[in-house]
Amino acid sequence: MSLSSSSSFSTSPSSPFAAHPLAFLGWDDAWEAEFAPYAAQGLLPGRVIRVDRGQCDVLTADGTVRADTAFVTPHDPLRVICTGDWAAVEASGNPRYVKAYLPRRTAFVRSTSSQRSEGQILAANVDHAIIAVSLAVELDLGRIERFLALAWESGAQPVVALTKADLVPDPAVLGHLVQDVETAAPGVAVLTVSSLTGEGTDVLEAVVAGGTSVLLGTSGAGKSTLANTLLGAEVMEVRAARDVDGKGRHTTTTRNLLALPGGGVLIDTPGLRGVGLFDAEAGVGQVFSEIEEYASRCRFHDCAHEAEPGCAVLEALATGELSDRRLDSYRKLLRENQRIVAKTDARMRSEIRRDWRLRAAEGRANHAAKRGDRV
Repeated sequence: MSLSSSSSFSTSPSSPFAAHPLAFLGWDDAWEAEFAPYAAQGLLPGRVIRVDRGQCDVLTADGTVRADTAFVTPHDPLRVICTGDWAAVEASGNPRYVKAYLPRRTAFVRSTSSQRSEGQILAANVDHAIIAVSLAVELDLGRIERFLALAWESGAQPVVALTKADLVPDPAVLGHLVQDVETAAPGVAVLTVSSLTGEGTDVLEAVVAGGTSVLLGTSGAGKSTLANTLLGAEVMEVRAARDVDGKGRHTTTTRNLLALPGGGVLIDTPGLRGVGLFDAEAGVGQVFSEIEEYASRCRFHDCAHEAEPGCAVLEALATGELSDRRLDSYRKLLRENQRIVAKTDARMRSEIRRDWRLRAAEGRANHAAKRGDRV
């Protein structure tokens, strides 16, 4: 189904979002003010609903525009245009170009698996990050905490959706699973959802109706099925997960922005094999807020929570208020984040030194040329 089809995007007068042709995508007075300089240049506003190599689909008031991204493809991977951005598009031309995009309110970023430790932006201007976790396999609380750290760091409000709840018919067992996730996700709504029975979907629909949501999770978590449930149509292709381990193949291969019939928009993403942190110290602190609270009571402000006297974290561990698993996970994510930041800083220092060397070489060459020396 085309992203620009009428069943995905409707701006009819009967729509509650018809005040502005793009209001149903999240356009508001603040975006209007940000866009004013581009409007003065005759450019059109639109939201990026899909990005391909060198091109993207942008939904404008006049419909979906296929535009070239040559002007918004900088060297920095965090500054390339992505799904969810608000773009300034040429009103005409063949090809038409995206000339700029508006400053992002939020951005979901993860670390790539490359040796350069670069960040990869997955979605922009997101209000809710829905983390889909399958109940068909054993819960991986550490992975959930990792997703949550990235979600908090992005500026979005995370929500955990425990999918395939129909596969856990025992209410007591389901209750224990929910409790485990709630312990790992303080301050986060944890919903049990079944696309088969409809359990919990009404609550999730109410959450996503209020803005832009990004749907995240590993392959086989039921993201595409959940997306279809929220869309009320078979828009996303669905493939069965393997029975042996519950893992699925990548059904979604691109990040697509889709309008929801009950309001709001949804960005569906491919299943993530790796969920690397990228400068997410604040997000880690938010996920482990109880440990941060204990740490604030330690005798020494630089307490490492290893064997120091007066360590409130170790005291909470000894009394059972804090679990070994939570503390181990906290330490692991902090160490990982510190390594990423150190590598990133090292790369930046290397690039700065390289620029200095180039400028110094240019200066020497210019000086020699002025003297008439052979270079």
